[in-house]
Amino acid sequence: MDIHQAGSRPAKPGPGEYFSGTVSVEPIIASVNAPSRVLAASVAFEPGARTAWHTHPLGQTLYVVSGVGLVQTEGGPIREIHPGDTVWFSPGEKHWHGAAPTSAMTHIAVHEALNGSAVTWMEHVTDEEYAGKISG
Repeated sequence: MDIHQAGSRPAKPGPGEYFSGTVSVEPIIASVNAPSRVLAASVAFEPGARTAWHTHPLGQTLYVVSGVGLVQTEGGPIREIHPGDTVWFSPGEKHWHGAAPTSAMTHIAVHEALNGSAVTWMEHVTDEEYAGKISG
């Protein structure tokens, strides 16, 4: 058993190579010892902040805790997400997620590592892509 007391693993800024805007990442399950491979974090996005495009080898689940967010898969519509919503991205599905332009958003992100890798980061989401039409 391993217990991490609240506040013992403080949030860190989301790295600029993977995020646009102000993002804070607080680890929930931060290191995985084989055969375990689950990773989880609470990710807080300030209004307009977002991830870069990326994929996960075994998929990713997001659970929205607060605020209003946006998600998009490559070639698909931008979708709005709210507290209590759960989003599943399939393995290898190229996507991004973040806060709406006028609202902060926090979600819990859960994904698994495959051969030591949990994510493949790609190019930043452009302002034009982010400003696209939101679909119901």
